[in-house]
Amino acid sequence: MLAEQRQELILRTAREQGSVKVVEIAEELGVSLVTVRRDVTALVASGLLARVHGGATLPHARPAAAPFGPSVAGGRPVPGNHDGPTVGMLVPSATYYFPEVVRGARDAVEAIGGRLVLGISRYLPTEDRDQVDQLLRGGVDGLLLTPSRAPGPGGEDAWMGQLPVPVVLVERRAEIGSGLEHLDRVASDHALGAARAVRRLGALGHERILLVARLGSPTTPAVHAGYSAAMAALGLTPPDPAGVETPHPGEDADGFDRAVTRVIEAARSGAATAALVHNDQDALLLVSRLRAAGLDVPGDLALIAYDDEVAALADPPLSAIAPAKHEVGRIAVELLAARLADADDERAPRHISLVPRLRLRATTGEDEHADEATGTETSGTETPRAENPRTETPRTETARTGVAARTAP
Repeated sequence: MLAEQRQELILRTAREQGSVKVVEIAEELGVSLVTVRRDVTALVASGLLARVHGGATLPHARPAAAPFGPSVAGGRPVPGNHDGPTVGMLVPSATYYFPEVVRGARDAVEAIGGRLVLGISRYLPTEDRDQVDQLLRGGVDGLLLTPSRAPGPGGEDAWMGQLPVPVVLVERRAEIGSGLEHLDRVASDHALGAARAVRRLGALGHERILLVARLGSPTTPAVHAGYSAAMAALGLTPPDPAGVETPHPGEDADGFDRAVTRVIEAARSGAATAALVHNDQDALLLVSRLRAAGLDVPGDLALIAYDDEVAALADPPLSAIAPAKHEVGRIAVELLAARLADADDERAPRHISLVPRLRLRATTGEDEHADEATGTETSGTETPRAENPRTETPRTETARTGVAARTAP
């Protein structure tokens, strides 16, 4: 069982019973106490559980300075004397990417004296509506929604725009024809984030830049679009126009191994000298396999990961594109609070895009410094390379700015 599945089960048990015991969960799952404690620690760090002796509970009670932390959908929020709104939040996962978004939302809700209530869909579209219904039954005043998939045309997701309380979409862009175009939304500009990575690799002298992207992720289409636009703007030809798609390694280990083998072969043959890898969990595994195959990172393959969830913890630390997750959560609450403050507010919907940062570490061959003007953060004194180590082709400063900044539609 994957860590995500164990943690979802722990949360579900806490929701149903009010608390969980490490010993009981370990016996039920047939895993060690250390494994369960590690899962509980991750959930506590995300603000989804509160630690008690021998286990954890839902965080109904918080310190006086922040009395209204999140509970989990499925039961009515514990009554409190808060003066602010009760905000429901739907996210597809409590274990990857979204914990920091939730923290940003929670901090913003608490700042206005409110309470955050959480629902988790586990990337199951059929669960989206069930979780929202539970949040509404719990009496929330407004909703922050991250559906399992990006809302597309056809009207299947139009119900989210017909709910009885104000709604803000979070990290999702509603396509025209989805019925949700009128909703406020805040999302990371993943296309621009991907383009940023490609531009940086190009500026370091790389011309054969491979895209490695997670199959089926809602973020992948935007990453692919940004990669393709940046490659075209730099006048570069992708080593593989379709990119290398990686299935979830826990769900299709053989398929993941085949994808990794393709990347290793491209690096060994020189077909690729650099790669943009979405997400950084896959990038971490890829670096390990590359080194086991006798290839050097970044010598044989420079690499920038996407998401920056665990990239800094890798060996070597991975350069990464880092979406502003905490800020996404905060701004979502601000948009919702503005709607709640005036039920007759007729202002135009806000579609806000946040530009991800580029954090440079060891896998692009650079040391630590920060460039706030460009939104780039690095980890030493930058040592830019003027030539591609394989092609000896000089790269010019013009290549650095080949893609213009995108704005929200």
